[in-house]
Amino acid sequence: MREDSIRDLVTVTDDTGKERKFEVEALFEMNGESYAMLRNEDGTVLMKVEEQGEDQFLVGLESETEKSQLLDAYQIAVDAAPAED
Repeated sequence: MREDSIRDLVTVTDDTGKERKFEVEALFEMNGESYAMLRNEDGTVLMKVEEQGEDQFLVGLESETEKSQLLDAYQIAVDAAPAED
């Protein structure tokens, strides 16, 4: 991950208190829920965006079926409208 990247950076703290930086690869909605695709040098993760009042939190997805459906839908959307370089 390059620090001079044009993508937004977020810091995620896991349950053990360890902080990890990610680039925001994509934000999208499916079935009325918001999701974030995040990337760092270790790989890509998909997280759900939850709101409590004015705060937003990223929550990991535990269901492999849900992850698979989201990634399939995301790939269909990307194939239908590829980003410009």
